Parts: sequence; C-alpha cells; structure tokens
Amino acid sequence: MAHHDPIGLISPKPGLAQLNERSREIFRHIVESYLATGEPAGSRNISRLITMPLSPASVRNVMSDLEQLGLIYAPHTSAGRLPTELGLRFFVDALMQVGDLSEPERQSIQNQLASVGKAQTVEAALSEALTQLSGLSRAAAVVLTAKSNVRLKHIEFVRLEPSRALVVLVAEDGQVENRILELPAGVPSAALTEASNFLNARIRGRTLAEARLELESALAQSRAELDQLTQKIIAAGLANWSGGDGDDRQLIVRGHANLLEDLHALEDLERVRSLFDDLESKRGVIDLLGRAERAEGVRIFIGSENKLFSLSGSSTIIAPYSDGAGHIVGVLGVIGPTRLNYARVIPMVDYAARIVSRMLGG
Repeated sequence: MAHHDPIGLISPKPGLAQLNERSREIFRHIVESYLATGEPAGSRNISRLITMPLSPASVRNVMSDLEQLGLIYAPHTSAGRLPTELGLRFFVDALMQVGDLSEPERQSIQNQLASVGKAQTVEAALSEALTQLSGLSRAAAVVLTAKSNVRLKHIEFVRLEPSRALVVLVAEDGQVENRILELPAGVPSAALTEASNFLNARIRGRTLAEARLELESALAQSRAELDQLTQKIIAAGLANWSGGDGDDRQLIVRGHANLLEDLHALEDLERVRSLFDDLESKRGVIDLLGRAERAEGVRIFIGSENKLFSLSGSSTIIAPYSDGAGHIVGVLGVIGPTRLNYARVIPMVDYAARIVSRMLGG
C-alpha cells in the first residue's frame, strides 16, 4: 500500500534518520496522544508512559531535540508539545504501522457497501459509498468524479422560447443532464428534430469527448445534406459541450457534520468554516484530483501539503478508482482534522476505492 511518500512531499532533515530508539518512542507518544485526544503531551506524563525508565528532565531534553528538528512545537501557553506538520508526515511515513483491515472490518465494509452495487446509477452508488466511508472514518468523505466519462444514450431538444432550447443528455447509466442552448434566429421545429436525429445516430455509447470528435468529422462530411439551420444547432451544441470544462468534474461530499463533532476551540471552528468554504466553492479540487490521479494507491496530504485545504489545517486521504477498462475516472477519500486516525482510515479508503472500481468494472 503506497502510504509512504512517492513524490518526495517531505524532505526529511538529516537528523530524522538518526533519531535513536528513545527519541522515537517519546516522539511516537507525543503524536499518538495528539491523535487520540488533540491535547499537548507533557514530559511528566510521557515519562510515566514510556517503557524505558527516564526522568521528566531527560524527557524534556529529548523533547527539546525533537523541537530543534522541527518535529514538535509548544502551543502558546501549554507546557506540553504537539507534533508539527513535518512531524505528522514523518510519523505517517516512517513510524506508523498501517494495519491491514481485519476480516470483520472488511466484512462490515463489504456489507455496508453491498447496497452500493444495487444502486441504479453510478452517482447513487458513489453517494452510498461515501455515506458509509464518512460513518466509518468519523470524517467527511469526498468523491470527485469526471462527468465527461459517462457514455451517452440519447439527446433531445426541448424548445423553451424562440431563441433558446433545453438540451437533455441521457447517459447509459441513467444520469440526466440538462444544458441551455442559444438557438440561431428563426429555427423551425423540423430543424431541431433533424438535429436530434443526426446526433442520436452518432452518439450512442460514446463519451461526450468521443462524441464531439465523431460529430465534428460527421458534420464536415454531411454539410451538403443538412439544412443550414440544423448545422448551426449542431455546431452550437458542440461549442457548448466543449466549453464545459469547469463543469466536467462533480464533487460529492458526505458527512460534513462529522467535522463539527470534535471542536476544541473557536479557532477550530474557524478552520472548519474555511474548510466548508473550500469544499463548497470546489477551488483547487481539480489540482488535488490531478495529484492523486497520477499516483498508485492511497495518497495522504497533511496540512499545507494540500494546497486546497491548507488554511483549515486538515488532512486528506484519497485514492483513485477506475472503470472497467482500467482508466482512472475519479478519486474518493476522506477529509478531516490533522488528527485523523491514519492507521485505520488509510486501509479503509484503499478498500473503498477498490470496491468502487470493481463495481464500475461490472
């Protein structure tokens, strides 16, 4: 499972490799305490927890070394320490044991996702998978899917007013999408009918991108037979579909409320607000998708490594999923506070992505 750092997101300082057993153990306790409670860990507590006999003063010395390395820091008034983003990244890459899911957990996820396979449309299936994933991880689950991958079944035009029509695109998986089309002046209904017949004869089973290519060449060859207004309608439709880049991606989020469960302070609330704004406005989601699409397996972005949600100090654990032909068609995963239970959530996201891929593969 690729939960390590495949593209060198972190360049560990030389000192990290030389952390001795004692420093590692103290560091691990600080991180695990943070992941479990969100609270800073103090030297007295740690000296009681660690297996080797060390006085609080010796623990403080080690903590001061860890601070020098940039792995932990002291929040404003507390005597305890919290891990920095670099510290969390080091922990996830070098010290954490990612458990594989236990058989009962697998069964439970599989049972919960069984309803996914029965969903009527891909969108309903993804939505169901996310609801389950957000419940299991206690975080918000997200999926980003490319709309342009759906295969078309049928197109029809519905005239709204003399110069505008509604184009209804029906996909093979039952999704329906409507777009408004500006019509050339004076289009008779016969031209709309002719345009939809021409399109329907050529689009079935193709994605929008494939249909566009096919139609451009078909239009060039059929100019002579087609009425000029019909040609204009088809050309306007093509322009409209090729201009929809920003809309070609669809973001589905489930479990927002989980992010509100565990707030410690007002600044946490501000962070979650800023995260909600990011999710709502979809800013940069495509950048995030692109980074995950180029990688095998699970990717983890902690805090500011993740441009999209850096302001909210959150972590994203995402994995790509693919269609029957093995092409990556989207990513799914969870977004939560940096104190996610990484060891548990990483295999969950991995497993959910594989189940969705298997489902899309039919």
